[in-house]
Amino acid sequence: MPALGFIEISGSPYDAGQALGRFGADAVHRHLMHTPAWRNVMQWRGTPMAAAMAEHVQQRFPRIWSELQGLADGLRVPFDELFLWNCRGDVWAASPDGCTTVQLPSAAEKRISHNEDGDPGFAGHCALAACRIDGSPGFAAFVYPGSLPGHTFAVTDAGIAMTVNNLRQRRVEAGVPRMVLTRAVLNAPSVDAALSVVRENPRAGGFHLTLGACTSPALLSVEYSAHGVSVREIAQPSLHANHAIHPSMRGFAQVVTDSSRDRQARGDVLLNEAREEGRAPDPLAILADTHDTSLPIYRADPADPDDENTLATADIVIRASHIEWDVYEQPGRPPRYRLIDGHRQTQDAPHRSE
Repeated sequence: MPALGFIEISGSPYDAGQALGRFGADAVHRHLMHTPAWRNVMQWRGTPMAAAMAEHVQQRFPRIWSELQGLADGLRVPFDELFLWNCRGDVWAASPDGCTTVQLPSAAEKRISHNEDGDPGFAGHCALAACRIDGSPGFAAFVYPGSLPGHTFAVTDAGIAMTVNNLRQRRVEAGVPRMVLTRAVLNAPSVDAALSVVRENPRAGGFHLTLGACTSPALLSVEYSAHGVSVREIAQPSLHANHAIHPSMRGFAQVVTDSSRDRQARGDVLLNEAREEGRAPDPLAILADTHDTSLPIYRADPADPDDENTLATADIVIRASHIEWDVYEQPGRPPRYRLIDGHRQTQDAPHRSE
């Protein structure tokens, strides 16, 4: 597998967006703009829905609007097209964004482990971006070419960790695009402020978030859509794939793919086995599982039915004082990157004590 890059981004929101655009321009022009996914999303150009979402972002999140403008300029892509691509999961339930998250609550330390599943055509063209944007906390996040940070996995200098899972919502509403909301979460000084971002703005689409913070003992599972928000404290080892599973979200009109259903079921089986045997679950082993050869948790099939492969795995441990995390490119190999909070460590730096 081609290597996952590491880039440093700084400056104003526009400057940061422009730098991210320059990073992703080659992959966007060579690959993304020739995909069926791009063509499907571009059907929304010039629609009242696109205009309404744009107005919400301009009014409520002007700094992120500026970041999007810089992103479009750095990519050399018309702004209306770049904006729509960052609304893809709001307007199109089949957008190719996957992921599986294992959530391990604990009084001593909380752990979030996450497979980032995306377009296999982006393998070797993604990166961890260490962002120091004027006026907001620093953070490090997995970034795709052409996309805002914040819809994958990230850790901020405010001591917040977030992983994001795609939910395929059927009902489209004119609200703030879901990727703008999760980008705004990275600017939050606390978990309460992060939840307020999701609760207090009109929402276009839906995501599942796992949120943890140094200053809070709770590990949170958050499902949201245009029609509601559900926040649950995770009380026991759990797994979340790509469909809403909270009882209060049962009315969520969504697409549940075979892959998401099977990954959820297989993960639940593995967690139950660990519970029955009285042992702690191994989240990295769960995320590397290929027991179901056709629809496994770890996804490497070029013919994956959702057009997604696992591009990286994050293993995040949240302590009261700091967040330690590793990012892996492949199961069974040493981590590609080790970080404390939003900062990269040298490979031989002191790190996790298991």
